[in-house]
Amino acid sequence: MAKTKQQKAEILERLTGIFKDSASTVFVHFKGLSVGDETNMRHTLEEDGVNYFVAKKTLMRKAAEAAGIAGDAPELEGEIAVAYGADDPTAPARGVHSFTKEYGTERLAIIGGIYEGGMLDAAGMQEIATIPPLDVLRGMFANVINSPIQRIAVALNQVAEKKA
Repeated sequence: MAKTKQQKAEILERLTGIFKDSASTVFVHFKGLSVGDETNMRHTLEEDGVNYFVAKKTLMRKAAEAAGIAGDAPELEGEIAVAYGADDPTAPARGVHSFTKEYGTERLAIIGGIYEGGMLDAAGMQEIATIPPLDVLRGMFANVINSPIQRIAVALNQVAEKKA
């Protein structure tokens, strides 16, 4: 069913807000997903604080221009959706990436995105998708900070064992 001009204006306004306010946005190409698969994906993404929205490609291009996004937009072909989130900037890419493994890249693929106010191609968004969640990164950082202390304790323990 065709959208009215008012509906298109509302969608354009929503997309512009998404592109301006989201920590990151991922352009997702989908084809041949069943309604059940897409519903499952939407619910799983929502649990991680990621929203999923399907819109017309022309409205996406206009919204990116209106939002002042730097760089060249990726080629938007086929059915396109956006996955976006406001909290963790890597969550949208990571969430969609996990489903590309499950459904295959023929049915679901990351084709680009917006990160830190600039357009990225598929390869750039794939790199972001492999970054661990923020909590895991904090744990890794704490481990790096704690590592020298552990090494000193092990060394002192070995010295004490040799002298005993």
